Amino acid sequence: MSMDLDEQYDKIYRYCYFRLRHRETAEDVTQETFLRFFESTTYQNTGQALRYLYTIARNLCTDEFRKPRVEQLTDSISDHFSGETADDEPPEGKILNRISIARSLSGLTETDRELLLLRYVNEVPLSVISSLTGISRFAVYRRLLRAKEHLKENLRKENII
Repeated sequence: MSMDLDEQYDKIYRYCYFRLRHRETAEDVTQETFLRFFESTTYQNTGQALRYLYTIARNLCTDEFRKPRVEQLTDSISDHFSGETADDEPPEGKILNRISIARSLSGLTETDRELLLLRYVNEVPLSVISSLTGISRFAVYRRLLRAKEHLKENLRKENII
């Protein structure tokens, strides 16, 4: 499997940010992920490089999450909205929509949120998600369907759709 490392770097960062919710920490973990990936040649020639990359990122995020830390209320709201201004929607509307979407996502389990991110945001193949999570491909597919339905239901409650 030939990987576009620039594209994978962005996807791994997004995955780490989703898991850690802190920009600088996600950047550090992403960098560490790629350093460890390049230090090891074990999986690079086996066709499982993508799986190995996500396994490293997942483990580092778990390690980071377990570290004691001081919660910061904002990772700077401007980080979330920089470069995203639409002329037809005031910033307050965007903030309210993001809060509603965040609430809708928080109604899902951590595993379901992770599955949705991997599959639909980072476009990771089902086979890689299956081996990464230890869930069969069929079970991953069914969980994704169920998670999408729950998310739609939550979004309807928030009047987003």
